[in-house]
Amino acid sequence: MRILVVEDDSLVASGIKQGLANAGYAVDVAKSAENAESHLQGENFDLAVVDIGLPDTDGLTLVQRLRARKMRLPVLVLTARGSMEDTIAGLDVGADDYMTKPFRLPELIARIRALIRRAHSVASTELRHDQLILNTGSHTATLHGEPLVLTMREWTILETLLLASPKVVSKEKLLQSLTGWDKNITPNAIEVHVSRLRAKIAPGGIEIRTVRGIGYRIDQSRS
Repeated sequence: MRILVVEDDSLVASGIKQGLANAGYAVDVAKSAENAESHLQGENFDLAVVDIGLPDTDGLTLVQRLRARKMRLPVLVLTARGSMEDTIAGLDVGADDYMTKPFRLPELIARIRALIRRAHSVASTELRHDQLILNTGSHTATLHGEPLVLTMREWTILETLLLASPKVVSKEKLLQSLTGWDKNITPNAIEVHVSRLRAKIAPGGIEIRTVRGIGYRIDQSRS
C-alpha cells in the first residue's frame, strides 16, 4: 500500500513516514497542497494523510479540490485544531477520517488500515482466499491453518491482490505499492517477488495468474 503524507512540518512528516514504513507501507511526503495535487493527479496512492495547516493552501481546501475532481482516494485529515466545528468541516468537505495533534502513531496506523479496507469494501481485518488468511491487524498470515512466512514486499503484493480480488492488479500498481520516490524497484524485481510468492502459496491450491499485458490476479489453481 502506498500513502502520501501532506505535511510541511519536517519533524512530524519524518515521524509519520518512519512509523508507516515500519508498518509495511510505501510512503511519500509532500510539503504543500500544490505539490500534493501534482503527484495525486499523476501517480497511484492508496490513501492520503493531509495536515490542515499547509503553507500555501488550507488542507481542507485541498481535500475539497480532490473531491471536486471525483477522486475517491481515502483521506485522513490531521489538525492541531480540536473543536467540533473543525471536525465537522473536515468531514463535510470530503475527508474520511479526522485526527487531532498530538496523536498516537499506532492509532493513526489502525485508522489507515480501516480506511483502506473500507475503500475496498472489506469489513474485517482478515483477508481470506479459501484457506489463505492475511490478518492486517496482527500482520500475520496462515495457509491451511499453518503460519505463512512472508517478506514485507511479498506481504504487500499479496495484500494488494487480495483487496482487489477478483480484479486484475496492474504491474504498475504493484510497483507503486512497493516503493516511494526515494527508492527504486524495477518491473523485473516485481516478477521475482511474485514468483517467490507463488511458490509459497501454491501448496494451498492458490495461484497468482499473469494476465498478459495487464498484470496479476489471485485465483484458484487449475491443478
